Amino acid sequence: YVQLVESGGGSVQTGGSLRLSCTASEFTFDETDIGWFRQAPGKEREAVATAITNSRTTYANSAKGRFTISRDNARNTLYLQMNSLKPEDTAMYYCAAARTSRGFLPSLSQNDYDYWGQGTQVTVSS
Repeated sequence: YVQLVESGGGSVQTGGSLRLSCTASEFTFDETDIGWFRQAPGKEREAVATAITNSRTTYANSAKGRFTISRDNARNTLYLQMNSLKPEDTAMYYCAAARTSRGFLPSLSQNDYDYWGQGTQVTVSS
């Protein structure tokens, strides 16, 4: 069965950086939507960044200019480089993948994603 396993979360101070990784098994990173979502305590899950290829990406406004999503299809791994972290970035970060792509640019709608990881916690302290 498909497994997505996230890693790289942790605790950092404001302004720090983290790099999240998501490795997939039983799932091929071809041209389909894969991405990162997050959920803070008491809030709904929201999109962070998604990618079909390294040049076809979509970012939430909160991530633009600070986060970079990338994928290594040969390693079946998705990354999220997060710089200039803020306390409001504190959340559980989830990797997600879609069975098929729905457009030229990847979707930010979590309803379009079929597979989810268990999440990795990111905590940013002030």
